[in-house]
Amino acid sequence: MERRLYPNKLARVYLAAIEDVMGSNGVAAILRLAKLGDLVGNYPPDDFDCEFSFEDFSAVNQAIQEMYGPHGARGLCLRAGRTTLRRAITDGGLMADLPGPAFRLLPVWARVKVGLATLAETLARLSDQVSHVEEYGEKLAFVVEECPECWARSSDGPICFGNTGMLQEAVHWLSAGEEFSVIETECMARGDYACTFVISRELAEHAAEDLDAVQPADDPARG
Repeated sequence: MERRLYPNKLARVYLAAIEDVMGSNGVAAILRLAKLGDLVGNYPPDDFDCEFSFEDFSAVNQAIQEMYGPHGARGLCLRAGRTTLRRAITDGGLMADLPGPAFRLLPVWARVKVGLATLAETLARLSDQVSHVEEYGEKLAFVVEECPECWARSSDGPICFGNTGMLQEAVHWLSAGEEFSVIETECMARGDYACTFVISRELAEHAAEDLDAVQPADDPARG
C-alpha cells in the first residue's frame, strides 16, 4: 500500500487533545500500544509540513479502540477531533482560505457548504487526504477517499470518530455556534469505497451526548 502523509500539526494537536483527557501516562500507554513509543514526550513538530504517516495516525486510533473499547474510543476521538479542528483554526489558520468579510453575511447553511468545501480543498493541499463535498437537498456529504484515521484498519461499522469530531467542530464554527448532526454512514474500514459523513441541516438534538466522559474514573492509565 502506497505511503500517505498527514500534517504534523494536526497529528500533534490530536495527541495533545488525547493527553488533555487521559493524562500523560494515558497517552504514553496508547502510543506504546500503537508501537509508537518514540513519540512519548516527543510529539510531531508544530507545523503544517506533511510528514506524519497515515499508518501511524491510524495506529494511534486503533490503539485507543483496543485500550478503551468502542464506546470509550468514540467519546475520546470525537473530543480530540473537535479540539484538533478548533486549535488548527485559531492557532494555525486552517480556514484562512475562506472568502472575505462577505462570507459572514451569507445564510448559515450557505456558510457551512462553502466552509466545508474549503476545508476539503485545504486538507487536500496540506496532506494526502483526498476529500470533497456533495449536496443532497437538505444534507451535505463530506466524502473522504483517502482516510488517515482508518487507514488499513478493518471494522464491522464506521470508526472514524476523530474525523466526525473535526467536522462537528467545523460546522459549529462556520455556523457561529450551532450544532448540526454529523454521522458517518460509510467507512473504508468496513469495505466501503470512501468514508462518508452526512451533515444534516436539522440541528442535532443530542449533540452534548458526544462530549460524555470517555473512560471509567478508576482507569489506571490516567496520569
